[in-house]
Amino acid sequence: MASNSRVYTLTSWQKMMIFVLSMSLYGLSNMFTELIPAFRLGPIELSVEYFAFIPLTLCMLFHPFYAAVGAALGEVIFGELMLGQFGGLGELEKFLTFSFAMYVAGRLVKNPLSRAQVGIAAMSGVIIHQLCSSLVDIGKVWIGVEEFEAVPGLAQSVVLVEGIGFLNDVLFSGILFALLPTLYLVPRLYGKIEPLLGIKPRQKLTQYEAAGIVSPKLILAGIVLALIAFGAESLSETDWNFGEWDSGFAERFGIGAIWISIAAAAIVAVAVLAFMRARRNRGLQEEKMPENPPYA
Repeated sequence: MASNSRVYTLTSWQKMMIFVLSMSLYGLSNMFTELIPAFRLGPIELSVEYFAFIPLTLCMLFHPFYAAVGAALGEVIFGELMLGQFGGLGELEKFLTFSFAMYVAGRLVKNPLSRAQVGIAAMSGVIIHQLCSSLVDIGKVWIGVEEFEAVPGLAQSVVLVEGIGFLNDVLFSGILFALLPTLYLVPRLYGKIEPLLGIKPRQKLTQYEAAGIVSPKLILAGIVLALIAFGAESLSETDWNFGEWDSGFAERFGIGAIWISIAAAAIVAVAVLAFMRARRNRGLQEEKMPENPPYA
Protein backbone atom coordinates (compact mmCIF):
# COMPACT_ATOMS: atom_id res chain seq x y z
CA MET A 1 0.00 0.00 0.00
CA ALA A 2 1.27 3.43 -0.84
CA SER A 3 2.36 5.59 2.05
CA ASN A 4 -0.05 8.38 1.14
CA SER A 5 -3.12 6.13 0.89
CA ARG A 6 -5.76 6.03 3.56
CA VAL A 7 -7.47 2.95 4.94
CA TYR A 8 -11.23 2.91 4.42
CA THR A 9 -12.67 2.32 7.88
CA LEU A 10 -16.23 2.39 9.16
CA THR A 11 -17.82 2.51 12.59
CA SER A 12 -19.99 -0.38 13.77
CA TRP A 13 -23.26 1.45 13.16
CA GLN A 14 -22.14 2.53 9.68
CA LYS A 15 -21.37 -1.09 8.79
CA MET A 16 -24.77 -2.13 10.11
CA MET A 17 -26.58 0.59 8.17
CA ILE A 18 -24.87 -0.41 4.92
CA PHE A 19 -25.68 -4.05 5.61
CA VAL A 20 -29.37 -3.46 6.39
CA LEU A 21 -29.84 -0.95 3.55
CA SER A 22 -28.38 -3.38 1.01
CA MET A 23 -30.39 -6.26 2.45
CA SER A 24 -33.72 -4.44 2.29
CA LEU A 25 -33.25 -2.73 -1.09
CA TYR A 26 -32.04 -5.85 -2.88
CA GLY A 27 -34.63 -8.00 -1.15
CA LEU A 28 -37.30 -5.57 -2.35
CA SER A 29 -36.02 -5.63 -5.93
CA ASN A 30 -35.72 -9.41 -5.87
CA MET A 31 -39.43 -9.69 -5.15
CA PHE A 32 -40.31 -7.51 -8.13
CA THR A 33 -38.35 -9.82 -10.41
CA GLU A 34 -40.67 -12.62 -9.27
CA LEU A 35 -43.57 -10.70 -10.81
CA ILE A 36 -41.89 -10.46 -14.24
CA PRO A 37 -42.91 -13.42 -16.42
CA ALA A 38 -40.28 -15.68 -17.96
CA PHE A 39 -40.26 -17.04 -21.48
CA ARG A 40 -39.10 -20.56 -22.31
CA LEU A 41 -37.60 -21.74 -25.57
CA GLY A 42 -37.39 -25.47 -25.02
CA PRO A 43 -34.99 -26.12 -22.13
CA ILE A 44 -33.75 -22.50 -22.24
CA GLU A 45 -35.44 -19.92 -20.00
CA LEU A 46 -35.33 -16.23 -20.88
CA SER A 47 -36.01 -14.16 -17.79
CA VAL A 48 -34.86 -11.22 -15.72
CA GLU A 49 -32.36 -12.86 -13.40
CA TYR A 50 -31.98 -9.99 -10.92
CA PHE A 51 -31.61 -6.25 -10.52
CA ALA A 52 -27.89 -6.52 -9.83
CA PHE A 53 -27.34 -2.77 -10.15
CA ILE A 54 -28.55 -2.28 -6.56
CA PRO A 55 -25.84 -4.31 -4.78
CA LEU A 56 -23.27 -3.28 -7.40
CA THR A 57 -23.94 0.41 -6.75
CA LEU A 58 -23.76 0.00 -2.97
CA CYS A 59 -20.60 -2.10 -3.19
CA MET A 60 -18.88 0.54 -5.32
CA LEU A 61 -19.91 3.49 -3.16
CA PHE A 62 -19.48 1.89 0.26
CA HIS A 63 -17.48 -0.99 1.68
CA PRO A 64 -18.17 -3.94 -0.67
CA PHE A 65 -18.08 -6.66 1.98
CA TYR A 66 -21.03 -5.43 4.04
CA ALA A 67 -23.06 -4.41 1.00
CA ALA A 68 -22.46 -7.74 -0.76
CA VAL A 69 -23.26 -9.94 2.22
CA GLY A 70 -26.31 -7.81 3.05
CA ALA A 71 -27.69 -8.18 -0.48
CA ALA A 72 -27.15 -11.95 -0.50
CA LEU A 73 -28.87 -12.28 2.87
CA GLY A 74 -31.73 -10.05 1.70
CA GLU A 75 -32.50 -12.50 -1.10
CA VAL A 76 -32.67 -15.34 1.43
CA ILE A 77 -34.85 -13.47 3.93
CA PHE A 78 -37.31 -11.72 1.62
CA GLY A 79 -37.12 -14.14 -1.30
CA GLU A 80 -37.29 -17.36 0.68
CA LEU A 81 -38.08 -17.11 4.38
CA MET A 82 -40.77 -14.44 4.03
CA LEU A 83 -42.51 -16.69 1.50
CA GLY A 84 -42.46 -19.59 3.93
CA GLN A 85 -39.85 -21.66 2.11
CA PHE A 86 -36.16 -22.42 2.31
CA GLY A 87 -34.02 -24.52 0.00
CA GLY A 88 -31.63 -25.84 2.62
CA LEU A 89 -28.03 -26.33 1.49
CA GLY A 90 -28.94 -25.17 -2.00
CA GLU A 91 -29.31 -21.63 -0.67
CA LEU A 92 -25.70 -21.64 0.51
CA GLU A 93 -24.43 -21.91 -3.06
CA LYS A 94 -26.38 -18.83 -4.17
CA PHE A 95 -25.37 -16.91 -1.06
CA LEU A 96 -21.65 -17.59 -1.46
CA THR A 97 -21.34 -17.09 -5.22
CA PHE A 98 -23.47 -13.93 -5.31
CA SER A 99 -21.87 -12.22 -2.33
CA PHE A 100 -18.34 -13.05 -3.57
CA ALA A 101 -19.09 -11.75 -7.09
CA MET A 102 -20.52 -8.47 -5.77
CA TYR A 103 -17.60 -8.09 -3.36
CA VAL A 104 -15.04 -8.50 -6.14
CA ALA A 105 -16.93 -5.99 -8.30
CA GLY A 106 -16.80 -3.43 -5.51
CA ARG A 107 -13.09 -4.04 -4.94
CA LEU A 108 -12.34 -3.42 -8.63
CA VAL A 109 -13.49 0.21 -8.41
CA LYS A 110 -10.96 2.68 -7.03
CA ASN A 111 -12.56 5.80 -8.47
CA PRO A 112 -16.40 5.75 -8.54
CA LEU A 113 -16.37 8.65 -11.02
CA SER A 114 -14.52 6.56 -13.60
CA ARG A 115 -17.18 5.08 -15.89
CA ALA A 116 -14.61 2.68 -17.33
CA GLN A 117 -13.86 1.21 -13.91
CA VAL A 118 -17.56 1.07 -12.99
CA GLY A 119 -18.51 -0.63 -16.26
CA ILE A 120 -15.74 -3.23 -16.12
CA ALA A 121 -16.49 -3.98 -12.48
CA ALA A 122 -20.25 -4.30 -13.06
CA MET A 123 -19.85 -6.80 -15.90
CA SER A 124 -17.11 -8.64 -14.00
CA GLY A 125 -19.44 -9.13 -11.04
CA VAL A 126 -22.21 -10.52 -13.23
CA ILE A 127 -19.83 -12.78 -15.17
CA ILE A 128 -18.23 -14.19 -12.01
CA HIS A 129 -21.61 -14.98 -10.48
CA GLN A 130 -23.14 -16.50 -13.60
CA LEU A 131 -19.99 -18.47 -14.43
CA CYS A 132 -19.83 -19.97 -10.94
CA SER A 133 -23.52 -20.89 -11.06
CA SER A 134 -23.19 -22.48 -14.50
CA LEU A 135 -20.11 -24.48 -13.52
CA VAL A 136 -21.87 -25.75 -10.40
CA ASP A 137 -24.90 -26.86 -12.44
CA ILE A 138 -22.68 -28.58 -15.02
CA GLY A 139 -20.67 -30.27 -12.29
CA LYS A 140 -23.78 -31.67 -10.63
CA VAL A 141 -24.82 -33.38 -13.86
CA TRP A 142 -21.35 -34.71 -14.61
CA ILE A 143 -20.88 -36.27 -11.18
CA GLY A 144 -24.37 -37.74 -11.40
CA VAL A 145 -26.22 -36.11 -8.50
CA GLU A 146 -28.68 -34.46 -10.89
CA GLU A 147 -30.23 -35.77 -14.08
CA PHE A 148 -30.29 -33.50 -17.10
CA GLU A 149 -30.73 -34.58 -20.70
CA ALA A 150 -31.89 -31.73 -22.90
CA VAL A 151 -31.03 -34.02 -25.81
CA PRO A 152 -32.28 -37.57 -24.99
CA GLY A 153 -29.34 -39.85 -24.30
CA LEU A 154 -26.81 -37.02 -24.28
CA ALA A 155 -26.07 -35.72 -20.79
CA GLN A 156 -23.29 -33.53 -22.21
CA SER A 157 -25.97 -31.27 -23.67
CA VAL A 158 -26.08 -29.56 -20.28
CA VAL A 159 -22.92 -27.71 -21.31
CA LEU A 160 -24.68 -26.24 -24.35
CA VAL A 161 -27.82 -25.32 -22.42
CA GLU A 162 -25.90 -23.81 -19.51
CA GLY A 163 -23.67 -21.94 -21.95
CA ILE A 164 -26.67 -20.39 -23.69
CA GLY A 165 -28.23 -19.56 -20.34
CA PHE A 166 -24.96 -17.97 -19.23
CA LEU A 167 -24.84 -15.77 -22.32
CA ASN A 168 -28.51 -14.82 -21.86
CA ASP A 169 -28.02 -13.80 -18.25
CA VAL A 170 -24.82 -11.86 -18.99
CA LEU A 171 -25.96 -10.12 -22.17
CA PHE A 172 -29.60 -9.56 -21.19
CA SER A 173 -29.81 -9.15 -17.42
CA GLY A 174 -26.14 -8.18 -17.18
CA ILE A 175 -26.36 -5.25 -19.59
CA LEU A 176 -29.91 -4.03 -19.04
CA PHE A 177 -30.21 -4.55 -15.29
CA ALA A 178 -26.60 -4.32 -14.12
CA LEU A 179 -24.27 -2.42 -16.44
CA LEU A 180 -26.43 0.46 -17.69
CA PRO A 181 -28.14 1.38 -14.38
CA THR A 182 -24.85 1.09 -12.48
CA LEU A 183 -23.06 3.33 -14.98
CA TYR A 184 -25.74 5.95 -14.40
CA LEU A 185 -26.24 5.64 -10.64
CA VAL A 186 -22.69 5.37 -9.27
CA PRO A 187 -21.36 8.71 -10.61
CA ARG A 188 -24.69 10.42 -9.87
CA LEU A 189 -24.91 9.21 -6.26
CA TYR A 190 -21.22 9.59 -5.48
CA GLY A 191 -20.76 12.26 -2.85
CA LYS A 192 -24.50 12.56 -2.22
CA ILE A 193 -25.54 9.32 -0.52
CA GLU A 194 -22.46 8.84 1.68
CA PRO A 195 -23.17 11.87 3.93
CA LEU A 196 -26.53 10.30 4.85
CA LEU A 197 -24.56 7.68 6.76
CA GLY A 198 -21.98 10.16 7.99
CA ILE A 199 -19.36 8.66 5.67
CA LYS A 200 -16.90 10.65 3.62
CA PRO A 201 -16.94 9.73 -0.08
CA ARG A 202 -14.23 7.35 -1.21
CA GLN A 203 -11.15 8.91 -2.78
CA LYS A 204 -8.77 7.52 -5.39
CA LEU A 205 -6.14 6.76 -2.75
CA THR A 206 -8.58 5.17 -0.33
CA GLN A 207 -7.74 1.52 0.31
CA TYR A 208 -9.70 -1.22 2.07
CA GLU A 209 -8.41 -3.11 5.07
CA ALA A 210 -7.08 -5.82 2.73
CA ALA A 211 -4.36 -4.39 0.51
CA GLY A 212 -4.63 -4.73 -3.25
CA ILE A 213 -7.56 -5.25 -5.57
CA VAL A 214 -6.92 -8.79 -6.77
CA SER A 215 -4.57 -10.42 -4.30
CA PRO A 216 -3.55 -14.08 -3.88
CA LYS A 217 -5.59 -14.13 -0.69
CA LEU A 218 -8.70 -13.02 -2.59
CA ILE A 219 -8.16 -15.63 -5.32
CA LEU A 220 -7.65 -18.37 -2.75
CA ALA A 221 -10.80 -17.28 -0.91
CA GLY A 222 -12.73 -17.44 -4.18
CA ILE A 223 -11.54 -20.98 -4.90
CA VAL A 224 -12.42 -22.16 -1.39
CA LEU A 225 -15.87 -20.55 -1.55
CA ALA A 226 -16.49 -22.09 -4.99
CA LEU A 227 -15.65 -25.55 -3.68
CA ILE A 228 -17.90 -25.05 -0.65
CA ALA A 229 -20.71 -23.81 -2.90
CA PHE A 230 -20.34 -26.80 -5.22
CA GLY A 231 -20.34 -29.23 -2.29
CA ALA A 232 -23.40 -27.63 -0.73
CA GLU A 233 -25.32 -27.58 -4.02
CA SER A 234 -24.39 -31.21 -4.71
CA LEU A 235 -25.57 -32.31 -1.27
CA SER A 236 -28.82 -30.40 -1.80
CA GLU A 237 -29.68 -32.88 -4.57
CA THR A 238 -29.32 -35.83 -2.22
CA ASP A 239 -30.95 -37.01 1.00
CA TRP A 240 -28.37 -34.99 2.93
CA ASN A 241 -30.12 -31.70 2.15
CA PHE A 242 -30.96 -30.68 5.70
CA GLY A 243 -32.75 -27.46 6.52
CA GLU A 244 -35.13 -27.58 3.56
CA TRP A 245 -38.72 -26.71 4.38
CA ASP A 246 -41.85 -25.31 2.77
CA SER A 247 -44.81 -24.07 4.80
CA GLY A 248 -47.07 -23.84 1.75
CA PHE A 249 -47.55 -20.13 2.42
CA ALA A 250 -46.63 -19.15 -1.14
CA GLU A 251 -48.96 -21.73 -2.70
CA ARG A 252 -51.81 -20.81 -0.37
CA PHE A 253 -51.68 -17.05 -0.94
CA GLY A 254 -50.15 -17.03 -4.42
CA ILE A 255 -49.05 -13.60 -5.60
CA GLY A 256 -50.29 -12.13 -2.32
CA ALA A 257 -47.34 -13.74 -0.54
CA ILE A 258 -44.96 -11.88 -2.84
CA TRP A 259 -46.67 -8.57 -2.11
CA ILE A 260 -46.41 -9.25 1.63
CA SER A 261 -42.68 -9.80 1.26
CA ILE A 262 -42.41 -6.64 -0.87
CA ALA A 263 -44.21 -4.65 1.84
CA ALA A 264 -41.91 -6.01 4.55
CA ALA A 265 -38.78 -5.15 2.56
CA ALA A 266 -40.16 -1.69 1.76
CA ILE A 267 -40.87 -0.98 5.44
CA VAL A 268 -37.33 -1.94 6.41
CA ALA A 269 -35.86 0.16 3.59
CA VAL A 270 -37.95 3.21 4.48
CA ALA A 271 -37.07 2.84 8.17
CA VAL A 272 -33.35 2.69 7.32
CA LEU A 273 -33.56 5.74 5.05
CA ALA A 274 -35.53 7.67 7.68
CA PHE A 275 -32.96 6.80 10.33
CA MET A 276 -30.15 7.90 8.00
CA ARG A 277 -31.89 11.21 7.34
CA ALA A 278 -32.49 11.79 11.06
CA ARG A 279 -28.84 11.16 11.89
CA ARG A 280 -27.75 13.50 9.10
CA ASN A 281 -30.03 16.29 10.30
CA ARG A 282 -28.84 15.83 13.87
CA GLY A 283 -25.23 16.00 12.71
CA LEU A 284 -25.90 19.23 10.82
CA GLN A 285 -27.56 20.76 13.88
CA GLU A 286 -24.60 19.81 16.07
CA GLU A 287 -22.22 21.46 13.60
CA LYS A 288 -24.22 24.71 13.70
CA MET A 289 -24.35 24.86 17.52
CA PRO A 290 -21.78 27.21 19.12
CA GLU A 291 -19.08 25.57 21.20
CA ASN A 292 -19.93 27.62 24.32
CA PRO A 293 -23.63 28.53 24.22
CA PRO A 294 -24.66 31.29 26.63
CA TYR A 295 -26.60 30.37 29.77
CA ALA A 296 -30.33 31.13 29.71
